[in-house]
Amino acid sequence: MRRGWLWVLKNTLNRWTIRLARSGTGPFSLLRHVGRKSGATYETPLIVAAAQDGFIAELTYGENVNWYRNIVAAGGGDLVVDGVEHRVIAIEPYPSDAGRRAFGFPARLVLILLRRKHYRLLRTADHDQPSGPALSG
Repeated sequence: MRRGWLWVLKNTLNRWTIRLARSGTGPFSLLRHVGRKSGATYETPLIVAAAQDGFIAELTYGENVNWYRNIVAAGGGDLVVDGVEHRVIAIEPYPSDAGRRAFGFPARLVLILLRRKHYRLLRTADHDQPSGPALSG
């Protein structure tokens, strides 16, 4: 069932959200990453929140999604936020409370209601000095 749902997202909603992310309008950012097996370049739309050390992403579908596994394996990727490209140089666990607080209203309310608790800091090259509540590992 989960595999079917992810296929539907990839082949319908993601195509629309990727166009929005490329345009730099709307809530979506675009993560460019290299496939850990194929070596192909992929683009995945994400909603991220700005943080002192980069950007916060919520792992809606867990750690087993390809974009997450690919950037972990590659040690980074490129994140386009509002039309500006940022080099992701590390991905780190981020505390749940701080992760929810990073998102503005109404996204924060939705994350609370859905009991989302898995967040990651996408540390970017232009914010490479550790100073936030990110955890090692």
